[in-house]
Amino acid sequence: MASVLVTGGMGFIGSHTVISLYENGFDVVIADNLINSKTEVLNRLEQITGKRFKFYKVDCCDKEALRKVFEENEIDSVIHFAGLKAVGESVRMPLEYYSNNINSMLTVVELMNEYKVRKLVFSSSATVYGESEDVPFTEESPLGMCTNPYGWTKWMLEQVLRDCAKAYPDLKVCLLRYFNPVGAHESGLIGEDPKGIPNNLFPYISKVAAGTLEQLTVFGDDYDTPDGTCLRDYIHVCDLADGHVKALNFVATHDDSVSVFNLGTGKGTSVKEAVAAFEKACGHEIKHVFGARRPGDIPVCYASTDKARKELGFEAKRTIEEMCSSCWNWQTKNPDGLPSDS
Repeated sequence: MASVLVTGGMGFIGSHTVISLYENGFDVVIADNLINSKTEVLNRLEQITGKRFKFYKVDCCDKEALRKVFEENEIDSVIHFAGLKAVGESVRMPLEYYSNNINSMLTVVELMNEYKVRKLVFSSSATVYGESEDVPFTEESPLGMCTNPYGWTKWMLEQVLRDCAKAYPDLKVCLLRYFNPVGAHESGLIGEDPKGIPNNLFPYISKVAAGTLEQLTVFGDDYDTPDGTCLRDYIHVCDLADGHVKALNFVATHDDSVSVFNLGTGKGTSVKEAVAAFEKACGHEIKHVFGARRPGDIPVCYASTDKARKELGFEAKRTIEEMCSSCWNWQTKNPDGLPSDS
């Protein structure tokens, strides 16, 4: 049976996408090196779907190890999530980000070419738009003004894939630029489970709400926004997962060598608004203070979702309140995150 290979499929977005793929009738093979995830995810996926997914613990930069996945399965298409993904960390560790993110993608495309796999959905990011004041960002907005190494890796890889699509006429690529995925599966069995102190806002708020962390530091309250804090387009991870399935179907049914879609809600939510929504979800105040701006952050970032709605039939359904309540459900059911690998 032909399968979708989901690289980084044990991670936050990847694991939710595996569920959506399964619910839409796809057979899934997962490859992940578990740097940012745990093997317990596989058990949780089985609890949710009733299926034990085929899993390879493999680093996508390791060509010979990844070759085994292509050799042992009839891979029909790839959704590529694997990569390092924290903006702040990428500023501190640029070499690791360029090496890992670019090499893993190159290895995947080399093997796709070798094994005649022609359909690829790439997990890109709104960071490719950089610090532009032309919001909302459309798929035609200027690129290449990235403010951090993480964003530059996504920008570079988009260019790599465009060039590959020209060189290999049968290759069809969909670039998904998405914004800030948050929330968790309604079961509370999987969610965002960062190692150590979270880099992203919502898991940090969750831990403050639960009392695991003392307080939230909001990085900057003097931005040129309505309340002085950064505006972001938060999208529920389950909506985002459904968007990947729609993108895969689009690639299978259209002749475009490269297609590009923003996946977001189409509106910005400020950090202050996010904190207030989470306070409503958990039923108590979340202690927070204001600190200096963080390197690499931009004031306003949200999507125009018109193209995704018209061409993919995609529309984010879940509200910021639903994102917060699902986040809190995950947090309360898994106060220490998932069990660590022994």
